[in-house]
Amino acid sequence: MKILQKLSRNKSLLFAIAISFSFLHSIAQSDKNNKVAISTKPFGDSTNHWYGIADKNNIVNPIPNQPRYEESEYTKIADNIICFQRDNGGWPKNYDMRAILTPEQINDVVGSRSVLHTTFDNSTTYTHVYYLAQVYTQTKIEKYKTACLKGIDFILEAQYANGGWPQYYPLEKGYSRHITFNDGAYMGIMNLLDKIVQNDPNFSFIDTETKNKVNTAYEKGIDCILKTQISDHGKLSAWCQQHDEVTLLPAWARKFEPPSVSNAESVDIVLFLMRIENPSEQVIRSVQSAVKWFEDSKIYNTRVETFEAPEFDSKFKKVKDDRRVVNDPTAPPIWTRYYELGTARPLFCDRDSVYLYSLAEVSRERRSGYAWYTYNPEKALKKYPEWQKKWTPETDVLKK
Repeated sequence: MKILQKLSRNKSLLFAIAISFSFLHSIAQSDKNNKVAISTKPFGDSTNHWYGIADKNNIVNPIPNQPRYEESEYTKIADNIICFQRDNGGWPKNYDMRAILTPEQINDVVGSRSVLHTTFDNSTTYTHVYYLAQVYTQTKIEKYKTACLKGIDFILEAQYANGGWPQYYPLEKGYSRHITFNDGAYMGIMNLLDKIVQNDPNFSFIDTETKNKVNTAYEKGIDCILKTQISDHGKLSAWCQQHDEVTLLPAWARKFEPPSVSNAESVDIVLFLMRIENPSEQVIRSVQSAVKWFEDSKIYNTRVETFEAPEFDSKFKKVKDDRRVVNDPTAPPIWTRYYELGTARPLFCDRDSVYLYSLAEVSRERRSGYAWYTYNPEKALKKYPEWQKKWTPETDVLKK
């Protein structure tokens, strides 16, 4: 009988242990499955450039099979971001913030902090600032707050008196001094400032003085957007990729990027303006004009086709395919990236800066290596009806 009682007690103990183990295992699995991760997708452009384009000017280049942190290892990624931050508060472009750097790579990066070649290009600096804000909110570790505020100060210092931002700061020679909408630079900054202005909880730590400075920069940024919208004989259309930092007129960037109405870049500007609550008459006019431009500049029955072609090495890259425009009555509306100022003709260009009026005239290297067509304006056209009913119920520019 005593033996049976002992066995019973042992079974009960084993059962209790099994239940406890199962419970703890369940918690462990739950923690694993719900582990906090902060998205590194905003760094994607720079990451792809680091691995995909060999640049002799890089501080460090990737080693074969460079190991990477998991997205859940956000403090280690944030430490990388601090490592790459320059003394002026900005960042260089085209590095992988998730890379597990070797000691030699770390030494080279730290040794470059006094080099002030800092930029907003390829989603740089404003993405780093927001990531640090999120990590500080999660951890309350002071170094992330300090680096974040330093980055915000850099952005505020880089702003022109007219409200625009250059591509690089401190200012360098060439087109990088222009106010740059290209590749989302300007609007990336504005969307970051908008988070602060709208009291995003990840920025709740910002002091009143900095918040006031951000509010001022934000309003100046909107004013510059409105002033740079292209006007042809008093009729507003959209924006160029770059605008002269003094005259605010459309400006050349790279040799194949002419002053023009640039549809792809203009879409993000319009979507931003549409999010403004209680928009001013100027903002309403700006949105209405740009939306009308998108509607009027649609191209129908057109599809761009990529196809295999003999491989060759150009001066700039290995060319493996080609593109052509084909007639397709079933194709959705499409837009060219550029439209000629004054004529509104679809515009193309090559590395010799000569204006061209069809994709077929562009050299194969540029024809296959650049986004000459876009569907992006459709995003603004789809958002417009809701915005129009809310803010301009009496005026619908798309009404036939």
